[in-house]
Amino acid sequence: MIISRTPFRISFFGGGTDYKPWFEEHKGAVLATTIDKYCYITCRYLPPFFNHKSRIVYSNIELINEIDEIDHPAVREALRFLKIQQGVEIHHDGDLPARTGLGSSSSFTVGLLKSLYALKGEMLTKERLAKEAIIVEQDMCKDNVGCQDQTLAAHGGFNYIEFGGVNHLQIRKVTIGEEKNRNLQNHLMLFFTGFSRTASKIAEQQIKNIPEKKKELETIHSMVEEAIKILNRDDLMAFGRLLNESWMLKRSLSDKISTPIIDEMYDSALKAGAVGGKLLGAGGGGFVLLFVPPEKQEDVKKKLKDFLLVPFKFENLGSQVIFYQPNSGKVS
Repeated sequence: MIISRTPFRISFFGGGTDYKPWFEEHKGAVLATTIDKYCYITCRYLPPFFNHKSRIVYSNIELINEIDEIDHPAVREALRFLKIQQGVEIHHDGDLPARTGLGSSSSFTVGLLKSLYALKGEMLTKERLAKEAIIVEQDMCKDNVGCQDQTLAAHGGFNYIEFGGVNHLQIRKVTIGEEKNRNLQNHLMLFFTGFSRTASKIAEQQIKNIPEKKKELETIHSMVEEAIKILNRDDLMAFGRLLNESWMLKRSLSDKISTPIIDEMYDSALKAGAVGGKLLGAGGGGFVLLFVPPEKQEDVKKKLKDFLLVPFKFENLGSQVIFYQPNSGKVS
């Protein structure tokens, strides 16, 4: 039996420039971090005592005999990609709900590949894990996803990632010092809006709009470098204000990104003392990240009392195998 643990992520700046139709012709970059909320994948070879060959457990339970019968796209294509013919049992558990803007679908794919490789007795680098997860999601599942989520889930940590050109998927750790890093985390609040959405559908519209949104995307890309400069000079209030500017720009990329409820929630947070923030992920719902000075956080919490506050910390490990018993399920 194999158990993998793969982190979710929050993205600060650059979202939208990690889509292939953009970075094939322009520069792309994101500033983002993984957090201590995880996707867990348990898998083993399934003993041949059942009427089904494989069992897949997530929000649904699938009992199947052929890979083609699997409804879950990432599971089906990952098994095809790794050419696994033996029956398997796969369980998914998550600390937070899926389809909420935290890169959960990519964390699932990364964790699944990590687990299946371990089941086969193979190790792979973080770089290869990220790239193969991108292949499974983009080329095999045909999902409208960028490249940041898989890269972050595989590598972990607070990263500046560049996309496109000869240095495609260039990952640079953000090295701002422990105290500054902790201070940044202390200014962040994560609220769940109470509903989720299918990111691929929203991203599809955003990708279609890329030719008409060149100026906005170039500005969003430039904000990544600006955010790093701000962190280097230790001006956290400027970081929060830049988050607000970035959110205003992101909202303009598609009319499907925000909703009246999210707009009202965000405005209420600003009135209560938040400096900036953003809806995480492609849009439409899920989690809202707010930048709030510590002395104003109780006021914001009271103002947003109808929304769930989720405490979190940055994490640095990326996808890990946390339990390894490779012969479980095998029968001679």
